[in-house]
Amino acid sequence: MKSLVRRKQVDSANSKSSSASGSSNQLAKALTIPHLITIGVGSTIGAGVYILVGTVAREHSGPALTISFLIAGIAAALSAFCYAELASRCPSAGSAYHYSYICVGEGVAWLIGWALVLEYTIGGSAVARGISPNLAMLFGSPDSLPSFLARHTIPGLNVTVDPCAAILVFLVTGLLCVGIKESTMVQGFVTSVNVCVMAFVIVAGGYLGYKAGWPGYELPVGYFPYGVDGMLAGASTVFFAYIGFDSVASTAEEVLPKSVYTLLILFNLLVIVGLVPYYAMDPDTPISSAFASHGINWAAYIITIGACTSLCSTLMGSIMPQPRILMAMARDGLLPSFFSDVNKRTQVPVKGTIATGLLSGTLAFFMNVEQLSGMVSVGTLLAFTMVAISVLILRYVPPDEVPVPSSYQEAIDSVSLRRSRCSSSSDMDVEKTKIPAVTSGDSTPLLGEISVGHPLVEKAAAKLSYLVSQRRKVAGWTIMFICIGVCIVTSAASIVNLSNPARYALSGIGGLLLISGLIVLTCINQDDARHSFGHTGGFTCPFVPLLPIACILINVYLLINLGGETWARVSIWLVIGTCIYALYGRTHSSLKTAVYVPSTHVDEIYETSAISLAC
Repeated sequence: MKSLVRRKQVDSANSKSSSASGSSNQLAKALTIPHLITIGVGSTIGAGVYILVGTVAREHSGPALTISFLIAGIAAALSAFCYAELASRCPSAGSAYHYSYICVGEGVAWLIGWALVLEYTIGGSAVARGISPNLAMLFGSPDSLPSFLARHTIPGLNVTVDPCAAILVFLVTGLLCVGIKESTMVQGFVTSVNVCVMAFVIVAGGYLGYKAGWPGYELPVGYFPYGVDGMLAGASTVFFAYIGFDSVASTAEEVLPKSVYTLLILFNLLVIVGLVPYYAMDPDTPISSAFASHGINWAAYIITIGACTSLCSTLMGSIMPQPRILMAMARDGLLPSFFSDVNKRTQVPVKGTIATGLLSGTLAFFMNVEQLSGMVSVGTLLAFTMVAISVLILRYVPPDEVPVPSSYQEAIDSVSLRRSRCSSSSDMDVEKTKIPAVTSGDSTPLLGEISVGHPLVEKAAAKLSYLVSQRRKVAGWTIMFICIGVCIVTSAASIVNLSNPARYALSGIGGLLLISGLIVLTCINQDDARHSFGHTGGFTCPFVPLLPIACILINVYLLINLGGETWARVSIWLVIGTCIYALYGRTHSSLKTAVYVPSTHVDEIYETSAISLAC
C-alpha cells in the first residue's frame, strides 16, 4: 500500500537521473509557441471532424451531432484551466501522469500513464485508419487504390485489414525520428491547408444548404432521433477529437487557444449535418460525400485533400507525445530505461518512437475506427478527470512531505536534530514569557478577555480552533466524498435499467455528497502552502473549487456513457498494466528507497549535504 500512495516531488524531472538523459529539456527547447499551437490545432481538427462525424451521426447523435461536440468541447475547456495551473507549477513531459504522481500517488499515476499510452497509441491508429478512404476518393472511387494498399476482409474472421494505414503510421514514425522541429514544420504546413479547407466548407456548404433548404434538418424523427442518451453517448465518443489538447500539455506548456477552433468545428458540423440526413452519411468520408451528393464533385476533391492533410497532421500529433510519456515513466523507474534513451544527434527518443510506431501501425492494420475512438476517449477522459482532482489536492491538501534520496540520510539526521533542538528551546521561551492582555485606549477589554466567564463562547472558540487545526483532514475527506458523490450521481443518471425510486434515491445521496462537499470547500480556507508549491508565478485556475468539480462531473458522466464493449477492451488493457506495475514498476521505482521529509526542510537538507561534501 505504501508504494501506491508514495508521491514524488515537483522538481523530480530535474533530478540527476533525468538530467543524465536530458531528453525532456532538449525536446521542450525545440518547440516555440507557434509550434505548440500547430500541434494542438493540427491534432484536433482531424479525425474527430473528418472521420467520426459520419459514424457518430449515423449511430448516436443524428442532427444533434453539434451538441455532442459542444458538450465535449466544454469538458475540454474546463480541463484546460486545470491543465494550465498544473503545467505551469509542475512542468514535465509526463503531462497528467506527472501531475498525478505529485498530487495523488504512484498507483494512480501508473494507471493514468498507462491510459495515456493507450490514448496516444490507439489515437494514431484511429487516425491512420481514416486516411486510406480519403486517399481512394482522390483517385476516383473507394476501390481505386492498388491492391497492396486497399482494404481487405479476412474470410471467416470478419476483420478488415488496412495496409495503407499501417504504412502511413510507419512513414510518420520515421519523420518523427528525424527531429521534432522538422516534423513540426511539416505539421504546420498541412494544418494551414486544413484550416483553409474548413473555412471553405463553412462558406460553400452554408450557401449550398441555404439553396437546398437544409434537407438534413427536415426529418420526421426530430433533432434527437436517438434521444438525449444517444446524444450524450456521441459526446463521449467524439471527445477523441480533443486529443490535441493533451498533446500540447505533454510538452509542459499550456498555450493553446481552445475556443477559437472549437467554434470553427461547430460551424463546420452545423453545415454538414444540414446538407445530408444523418442516416445517409458516409462513415468513412462524410464531408466530401455530402458535397458530392449535391453534384459538386470539384468541391469534394478540395475537401478530400484537406481531409488527407489534416489526418496526416493529426497522426503526427498523436504519435509524437507517446515517447514523452514512456520517457517520463522510464525516468521514474516504472518502465525499463530502454524508453528513456535519446538519440544524441536528433535529440529524439528514437527507441520509444519506433516502439510506438510499431504498436500503432499493427493496431491500424487490424482494428476499425469506432472501436479505436472509444478506447482513446477513455484514456483522455481519465487523464482530464485526474488533472481536475489534482488541482483540488494542490489547493487544499498539497503534499507536505517530499522524497529525498537515501544517500542524504546523514544530512537528514543532522537537520532533524537541529530542528528538534530549536523547537525545544522555543517551547521553553514560551513557558517563561507571560504575554499580557491587550486592551484599547479606554480600557475596554477585547474579545480574548470578554470570553472569560462565558463557557459557551469559550467552547465555540475551542471547537473552531480544533477545526482549523484539522483543516487538511477535513479537506482531504471532502475531496474524496465529492468524487464518490460524482460517481453515484452519474451512475444513477446513466444506468438505463434502474427503476425510478432507486434512481431518485441514488441521485439524492450523490447530490447531497456533491453539494455538501462544494459548500465545505468553499467555506474553508485553501492551504497556504499552495503559494510555494512547485514553480510559482504561473497561471492560476479560477473559480476553485466550482470549476474543477464541474470538470470532474462532466468527464465522469462522459466516461460512464461509453459503451460496455469499449470498457471491456479498456479493462483488459488496465489489468495488463496493473500486472506490469506489480511485477516490475513497484520494485524498480526510483522512490523505493527514498526518505520522506517535510517539504520545509528540503532546501536545508541539500545545503547541509553540500557543506559536508565541501568540508
